[in-house]
Amino acid sequence: MVATWLFAWLFVERLARALRSGRARGLAMLIPLVFGLSILLAWEVVTRGAHVPQVILPPPSQVWMRLTASLPTLWADFQQTVLKAVLAGYFMGCASGFAIAILVDRSPFLKAGLLPIGNFVSALPIIGIAPIMVMWFGFDWQSKAAVVVAMTFFPMLVNTVSGLNAASAIERDLMATYAAGYWQTLVKLRLPAAAPFIFNALKINSTLALIGAIVAEFFGTPIVGMGFRISTEVGRLNIDLVWAEIAMAAVAGSAFYGVIALIERSVTFWHPSVRGRA
Repeated sequence: MVATWLFAWLFVERLARALRSGRARGLAMLIPLVFGLSILLAWEVVTRGAHVPQVILPPPSQVWMRLTASLPTLWADFQQTVLKAVLAGYFMGCASGFAIAILVDRSPFLKAGLLPIGNFVSALPIIGIAPIMVMWFGFDWQSKAAVVVAMTFFPMLVNTVSGLNAASAIERDLMATYAAGYWQTLVKLRLPAAAPFIFNALKINSTLALIGAIVAEFFGTPIVGMGFRISTEVGRLNIDLVWAEIAMAAVAGSAFYGVIALIERSVTFWHPSVRGRA
């Protein structure tokens, strides 16, 4: 195990050097892959070699066997949590936050009054919001989507407002000399300049949405959902199924984040940070 760990460490270090020098383009995904496999190997060896009780930490092989044996249950939980609550709440929260940010940009009164409230609401704990949303919207996915909206609205609002102010005064003066109105300046200058901020909020919200939906399911849900399954199976000491749900949530969240990152690279190809990675 030690030899394998050292080999993986050396391989990742050499590959990182090759990527920095531009000699190994297209192999960047090997670094997290090899690093992750080495962690799984150490996890497997330690849990089996030290006879760690399965109720404390099951080995990855057992988690994989339980995952493959429980695909119908995991798929039903994925549909309830991700395809219904997360996606609906994510798009409603981000879209409403973006729209309100445009209004806030037009109104100094809203900018002075709404942004402090946004910072206050974003600091509220999710365990305090979730029971209220369940009482308001019921036990089905609508209450979880409402929690996701509350968690994703203000990050999008704050980042979009900051991004709309990213254009320099010289660029705005240039648009004024072209007799461009507010909406022309917004579409052709300020929104493109705000795109990195907007995508930053989208990436942050992609993880917040999944966390919010899963935690909200702890406080009331039909007999399906990732949060429901985790809370009930922990009580039954089926820890391997709990880890299978965690693994599925991690894969779903990573895939969601990766899709947004790919869209960001294609939309903001002009930005120095994207050109530097390319």
